Amino acid sequence: MPKSKPPSDPNEAARSILDQITGEKPKVQPVEKNGAAVELGRKGGEARKAALSEDERKRISEKAAAARWKRPAAEE
Repeated sequence: MPKSKPPSDPNEAARSILDQITGEKPKVQPVEKNGAAVELGRKGGEARKAALSEDERKRISEKAAAARWKRPAAEE
C-alpha cells in the first residue's frame, strides 16, 4: 500500500498534523485495489519459482544475501 508523503510546506504539515489530532481528517486514506492485480500478485512468486531452475534461484538468492550484508565503505 503506497503511503502518502507529508506536505513539504511547514504550514501545510502543521495543518495536516492538527487535522489528524483533532479528527477532522482520517489518518489513513483507503486505497482502492484492482482485484485482478491482487490475484496476479499472489500467483507471481509461485510462477517465477516454477520458471527458474534451482541453480538460477540459488544465484539470485546469493546475490540478494550479499547485497543485504554488504557493509558501507569505511570513510577515512
